[in-house]
Amino acid sequence: MTTGSGEQPIDRSVARARHLLPGAVETGISRRLALAHDASHYLLTPAAVVTATSRDDVARLLAAGAGPLTFRSGGTSLSGQAGTSAILVDVRRHFRRVDVLDDGLRVRAQPGATVRSVNARLARRGRKLGPDPASEAACTIGGVVADNSSGMACGTEQNTYRTLDSAVLVLASGTVVDTGSPTADADLARSEPELHAGLARLRDELRSDPESVARIEAMFSIKNTMGYGLNAFLDHDDPVDILAHVVVGSEGTLAFVAEATFHTVPLLTHTATALLTFADLADATAALPALVAASCATIELLDATSLRVAQRDPRAPEQLRRLDVTDQAALLIEFQEADAAELTARCAAAARVLDSLPLLSPPDLTTDPIRRGDLWHIRKGLYASIAGSRPPGTTALLEDIAVPVERLRATCHGLHELFDRHGYADAVIFGHAKDGNVHFMITPDLADPDALASYSQFTDDLVDLVLAAGGTLKAEHGTGRTMAPFVRRQYGPTLHEAMVRLKHLADPRALLNPGVLLTDDPHAHLADLKWSPPVEVEVDRCVECGYCEPVCPSRDLTLTPRQRIVLRRELVRAEENGEVELADRLRSDFAYEGVDTCAVDGMCRTACPVGIDTGDLVRRLRAEQASALAGGLWSAAARNWDTVTRAGGLGLTAAGALPAALPRAATGLGRRMLGADTVPEWSGDLPRGGTRRRPRAEADPDLVFFPSCLGTLFAPEGGGDGSGSGGAAAAFLRLCELAGRRVRIPAGIGAMCCGTPWSSKGMTGGYERMRSRVREALWRATDAGRLPVVVDAASCTEGLLRGVGEEITVLDAVSYTRTDLLPAFATAGPGEALTGALERVVVHPTCASTALGMTADLVAVAGAAAREVIVPTDWGCCGFAGDRGMLHPELTAAATAPESAQVTQPAQPAHPTQSAQAADRGPADAYVSLNRTCEIGMSRATGRPYRHVLEVLRDVLEAADPIGDQVRS
Repeated sequence: MTTGSGEQPIDRSVARARHLLPGAVETGISRRLALAHDASHYLLTPAAVVTATSRDDVARLLAAGAGPLTFRSGGTSLSGQAGTSAILVDVRRHFRRVDVLDDGLRVRAQPGATVRSVNARLARRGRKLGPDPASEAACTIGGVVADNSSGMACGTEQNTYRTLDSAVLVLASGTVVDTGSPTADADLARSEPELHAGLARLRDELRSDPESVARIEAMFSIKNTMGYGLNAFLDHDDPVDILAHVVVGSEGTLAFVAEATFHTVPLLTHTATALLTFADLADATAALPALVAASCATIELLDATSLRVAQRDPRAPEQLRRLDVTDQAALLIEFQEADAAELTARCAAAARVLDSLPLLSPPDLTTDPIRRGDLWHIRKGLYASIAGSRPPGTTALLEDIAVPVERLRATCHGLHELFDRHGYADAVIFGHAKDGNVHFMITPDLADPDALASYSQFTDDLVDLVLAAGGTLKAEHGTGRTMAPFVRRQYGPTLHEAMVRLKHLADPRALLNPGVLLTDDPHAHLADLKWSPPVEVEVDRCVECGYCEPVCPSRDLTLTPRQRIVLRRELVRAEENGEVELADRLRSDFAYEGVDTCAVDGMCRTACPVGIDTGDLVRRLRAEQASALAGGLWSAAARNWDTVTRAGGLGLTAAGALPAALPRAATGLGRRMLGADTVPEWSGDLPRGGTRRRPRAEADPDLVFFPSCLGTLFAPEGGGDGSGSGGAAAAFLRLCELAGRRVRIPAGIGAMCCGTPWSSKGMTGGYERMRSRVREALWRATDAGRLPVVVDAASCTEGLLRGVGEEITVLDAVSYTRTDLLPAFATAGPGEALTGALERVVVHPTCASTALGMTADLVAVAGAAAREVIVPTDWGCCGFAGDRGMLHPELTAAATAPESAQVTQPAQPAHPTQSAQAADRGPADAYVSLNRTCEIGMSRATGRPYRHVLEVLRDVLEAADPIGDQVRS
């Protein structure tokens, strides 16, 4: 029987966990396999998954010895530190609280909060976290502390270790320690006397050994996440402070970090960027001392292979595209300052330094956001370019090392020799040159025994190379399983023994993440390796990084995009291995968790480094699973869409007029008979039906308006007839009238649709029928593409863009209003209040506005109607997804919960030193979005009346007195 700590069988621990936390322990195979995968190249399937809801849950498990436990939050770690065959504890879902303290000088966060969500709350105070990992959109505070995260700009001065103020820890005994308490050290001595005394002894022993002190100081003068952070024993005196800081970088092996408080750093918003190209790596690395002295915030190295990859990027600058790359190298540098004057002075001083360097082209420091964005795009796109083009079945391994800066050139040359020797021809080197920290990527096939043997020898050669240079085998990514066998070799026997003693002091029963960071197995790094079989063309490029997870609306209900993909891979594995029962179970679970509850909203594509839209896979699966009857019905709907939408609207109106129990019972019966994914659920918060769309003839129009069929199906918030007093279409037409814009609405508009209802369900026949009809009609209405088509619902704008082709210009009504209509109104510009304008407006961006890159337009239009515009930091896709919010209302409920909690929470901050969030100061004057179904979803979630932003703008303009002074036609 499998055992974890050696003290008890795993199944006994699982049973004990079930007893302690009823309803929190899951042993279903789909859930266990979904969470077995993380961004690393290791794969261990947990015996159970525990979804903890509080630190007390974790404390109960540890006090009872229900382990071993491994804590999992963002799952972005690259070294295997978040996987286990024992009990995996999910501390993402219920651990996302963030409290801004001291007006942003400090911040307290739980382990499930992402770095991006913390920084979003700090940004309005001009502050940010010190650590700036590239995975900031998905990595969480738990991982940031566990791995001692740093990044491109923070170096070793502003990393997690240096900026940690205090932490709330759950020790392996179940004891909870708040290291920020004034009596924390005394409390630790009383509750954990052996640990307190042992930390003091270890401190004194290390400090009394000059050789150990010198070795520790040398190792931690560079970025270093190998082994435990023994520098804590030199930097801090009290055992509780040593404990707080040695937990940083301990990868969940010493304690559970239930909460961490950080000192923040200034947010420097004025930046200038340049790509410096050199003849070779020697010239590039020789320039580093001068660039560091010039106060470059970031200095990113790109080797010759990186430059060749970057040249293929369409956004590559001209200086790079025209380069005939042989041995060249480049440094991407950036200066960051608090204001424009400081940046100007900094750049002027730097110009003298740049002019002295042996550059292949003149230095060009730019502050232009588009050009800067292009430069950073090619740097950050290296990972996507290599990982996305790797052969199917291979693994993208991103490793990192650090050496003293003066040895960086020789180390990079040595890496290239290793790549050549072991057949990694496409390997690239890039990274944080000012810290002597470089990353490299290789793509071996770990299922091939010969490739695995080569990888093993490559690792041994890499260890020789880096340690000979006085470097560290892990600079940022953590020791994990990848380098655990080599900790003793990097530190020597004395310091390795100190680490072993530390582990035993903090975790004498080996309950916390065994096998990670320290191991006696010299081949542990070659065990439990993950390989990815080719599955489907839509998702084979997935590297399982998890960047998609925070933006997925089903993440707290069923599966995330990464989990959908890995379960498809597990299904193929099961089929290839002849595991029929397992394959059947995975298919059965996936029907609801993977297919029915996917919103196919495209948000995953916006976050994915290799551009995967998991919705493409789900749409195809829906098409394959659709019955002939369903396909025929949807094709018939495409032929008779005017009638269908009118009938739908009339049905909603009729249902609303009946006692609520009747339509609820009727739809409930239909859902039981035909399935929840077929019959929508009626609820009393649904609006009544809207009004039929009608064409409008105009001989000399400025634009063609394509009103969404959502206006026929659903009346606007608060009623209205959809053509006069309410609705996005009516509001847009009124705004055009006030601005003097002539509008044509195509003939036959009632029978037209963007096609999303068909494409999202995989009904390809009906989609093609509708797509063809709409394109032909719009070609005529736009005078063969001369006029723009403007759409009043963002999701329909996105759908129409996919369907009509590039010859027809499609714009969203909100974007058109910002660029064309607002200048016609008597405002001083977005953000300036009109006479009689609103005080505060809360905005809900959507998945479509994100995909279209027009959220800024939404905010600007709202800013023309209100003095203050608030975008909740916890906003996300509402998951309503056309009819998905009626078919599976649980999806919308889960997706909107974080944003709803922020919008509706009490006005007073919950802690005396906590700064109130802008959306938390009580009810706003208006709540707006730019899609009717999203407005319905948000109204349902928050109890607030969400309306289209153009309705609010129209109301503000018409309330102005006199209107003629406010509008310029």
